[in-house]
Amino acid sequence: MKSDKYKPTYILIALNVAIYIAGTIVGGNAIETGDEVVLVWGQVNSFVFQGAYWQLFTSMFIHASIFHLVGNLLFLLIFGLRGEEMFSLPEYLGVYFLGGLAGNLLSLVFGPNFISVGASGAIFALFGACIIYDRRSVRQSILGAVVFAFFLFFINTGEGVNILAHLGGLVVGLLLGYIIAARRKPEQQVNYQFQYRTTPF
Repeated sequence: MKSDKYKPTYILIALNVAIYIAGTIVGGNAIETGDEVVLVWGQVNSFVFQGAYWQLFTSMFIHASIFHLVGNLLFLLIFGLRGEEMFSLPEYLGVYFLGGLAGNLLSLVFGPNFISVGASGAIFALFGACIIYDRRSVRQSILGAVVFAFFLFFINTGEGVNILAHLGGLVVGLLLGYIIAARRKPEQQVNYQFQYRTTPF
């Protein structure tokens, strides 16, 4: 499903970088994103409960620091380019944004005082979709892929990590990857396998 016309991974990376730069100009700090940016465009649960629903979407493009940004974009580059080989543009964007939204919605469980930023839920969705699609398209057991997915999920937990955003994105990605593979025609899956295994990582 590789497309030479659209490169959603590079576009998303460019958007995240551009928005981070804009945030540094507003906040006057290139290392960390200022509160004036986070409180408007990040996910502040108390604000979402009061009607700031756009934060569920915009928070996917806000990062707490330059290190947070670089870490997320590295994984986006890895799993995003892999996803471009597997999915059409609508499928790719659907996995990314539905996974990110699911993670942010699940994060509301943390209560009104919780604040979250970052694209990790969406990136976990791409990761989950890729590994499930890979196994399902060659008619192999998906159990190993699921175990590996949750292993990566658990080693990425820790202080300051929005575990529910990761979980929500991962689960939605796994589901969508399975559905896409199950609905794809056999000849499309064969074509994918040829592209996937002859394209260097």
